[in-house]
Amino acid sequence: MALDTWLIYLLASIGLSLTPGPNSLLALTHGALYGARRTLFTIVGGVVGFSALIALAMFGLSALLQSSAAVLGILKWVGGAYLVWLGIQLWRSPALHLEVTQRARSLGNAGLFRQGLLSAMANPKVLLFYGAFLPQFLDPQRALLMQFVVMAATFASVEFLVEYWLARLAFRIRPWLAKGGKGFNRCCGSLFAVIGVALPLGR
Repeated sequence: MALDTWLIYLLASIGLSLTPGPNSLLALTHGALYGARRTLFTIVGGVVGFSALIALAMFGLSALLQSSAAVLGILKWVGGAYLVWLGIQLWRSPALHLEVTQRARSLGNAGLFRQGLLSAMANPKVLLFYGAFLPQFLDPQRALLMQFVVMAATFASVEFLVEYWLARLAFRIRPWLAKGGKGFNRCCGSLFAVIGVALPLGR
C-alpha cells in the first residue's frame, strides 16, 4: 500500500472509529460503570469482532478480484454510493444517550469481553460497510494480502485507541452527547458522504 493511500485510509479509519455506534456507546457505558482498566476487556472483544468481520470482507473481495480485476472499479462505485447513503442516514440520526443501568454492574471480565465481541459482530450492516469501505483503498497492482494485513492492523489499532479514549473520558463526554451529539453525527455523516463521492473518482 502506497504511503499516501495509507495516510488517507488512516484518517478515514479515525473518522469511522469516532462515528457513534454500538461499540462506541458500549465503551462509554462500561467506562462509566467499571473504569477504563476493566473496559479494556470490552474493547479487546470489540476489536476481535471487527477484525473477524474485516477478514470476512477481505476474503470475499479477494475472491472477486481473482475472478476479474475490473470488478474493483464496480465495487468502488457501488461502495461509494453505499457510503453516501450511510452518511445521509447518520446525518439524520439522533444523538446518542448514555444510560448507566444497575443491571450491567454484575458483569465479570469474560462478560465484558463477550459483550464487546457480540456488539461488533451482531450487526450485519458492519460487514456491508467494510465491503464498501475497503475497496476504495485497494491497489490491484500490489500484493492484496499485504494490503489487507496493513488495513486490518491499522483499523484495529485505531479502534482500540479511540474506544479506550472514550472509556477514559466517559463522564466528561456524557453531558456533551446530549447537547452536541447531533452536530457530531452530522460532521461524521458529511465525512462518509465525502469519502463516498471522492474516492471512486480518484486514480
